[in-house]
Amino acid sequence: MTNSRISGFYKLSVEERRRILLADLGPQTVDPRSVWNSGGLPVERANQIVENVVGIYSLPLGVALNAEVNGEDRLIPMVVEEPSVIAAASFACKILREGGGFLASMGEALMIAQIELRNVPDPDKAEAAVFSSKAALLALASEAVPGLVRRGGGPRNFEVRHIGPGHMVVHLLVDCCDAMGANLVNTAAEALGLPLAELTRAELGLRILSNLSDRRLVTVQATAPFGALVSTGNEEEGRRVAKAIEDASIFAERDSYRAVTHNKGIMNGVDSVVIATGNDYRAVEAGAHAFAAASGKYQPLATWRVSESGVTGSMTLPLALGIVGGTLRVHDGARLALALCKAKSARDLAQLAACAGLASNLAALRALATDGIQKGHMSLHARSVAIFAGANATEVDEVARIIAQAGNVTGEAAHAALASLRAAPFEPEPSEPREIPSLKES
Repeated sequence: MTNSRISGFYKLSVEERRRILLADLGPQTVDPRSVWNSGGLPVERANQIVENVVGIYSLPLGVALNAEVNGEDRLIPMVVEEPSVIAAASFACKILREGGGFLASMGEALMIAQIELRNVPDPDKAEAAVFSSKAALLALASEAVPGLVRRGGGPRNFEVRHIGPGHMVVHLLVDCCDAMGANLVNTAAEALGLPLAELTRAELGLRILSNLSDRRLVTVQATAPFGALVSTGNEEEGRRVAKAIEDASIFAERDSYRAVTHNKGIMNGVDSVVIATGNDYRAVEAGAHAFAAASGKYQPLATWRVSESGVTGSMTLPLALGIVGGTLRVHDGARLALALCKAKSARDLAQLAACAGLASNLAALRALATDGIQKGHMSLHARSVAIFAGANATEVDEVARIIAQAGNVTGEAAHAALASLRAAPFEPEPSEPREIPSLKES
């Protein structure tokens, strides 16, 4: 993307937004317009993917704007049903862009295959036997995933953990390249099960991946300058907001009840990208929350501190994502989302998803520190209520404005506003673009 800053994008019609994105996409193997209209998954194909299919269930696909990741402009595809999530992520990306954007990195990217061994007669000898046979065992595991090895990945190492009397777990560490890797890792674990049981003279237990992918960690950092945190640009006012954001972070660090909601706001951003790109959001959720509790106390994934230039957020979380394999092969919508964000690798996609999470977190904390979480969210939620009340395309915005302005975002209020509007049609005045700075966390 040459520039992810697209002024007034939210005010454009769906067709106008599509034209802008199509110009940047270039030729595709799937028809973008067909995907955008149908969701990218025909019912016939859905019937081949899961069981007992009766239809297709759709969710909105949007793009978050303004993101700059490691010096590069990026669009962030997001699938989410919650009003304000995409608007808030875009707004936060704009703020963080003024501080230099996101710095994201990922070290090793290894998945864990667990082979459980029960009733181990001599755990110390068993562990020594595993490591003395390491080369042969890695070769055996590699034979089970030849395609992965050809692509430059494959089994890399072992870990041995003693989790109880006579109870061992062998971790096979696997580089899955650009795949999420669940099936590959499970295949390798199955191949090693019986050989490891015989080697250690143990009873063979489970053989399966772990979704606590703490050898596949993404770290992201970004700074919101003081002046960018407030609409006036006043640095002193921005410093007060920055301090309030830091205080909210400290609250989450000290209180697990708050940390859960803090992390839910992060996952609003992360999960939306994961779903859009056809990845396993249940695995991502399970891994993220387990990682948050790894110290024995549930902690926030992201923390914020006031620095010399603004308030700086840092986050590390496990993200096992893929850009090949699985549903991606058959879901045209997921393939198009990957094209929109120009994901170069699984590592690149994981970094982008983490940036969406940190942006969502900043938007929520800033809203809590200023107007409160509901103001911007309810103005967008009002649109859904207006639609439910029966407003058509030309009436939705005005009905939503009436009930949001009254602070009464209910079905009853929407019905009343709609009846009044139809009795005396209203021609809305042109308005200036406005930012939506909030994010619903809960």
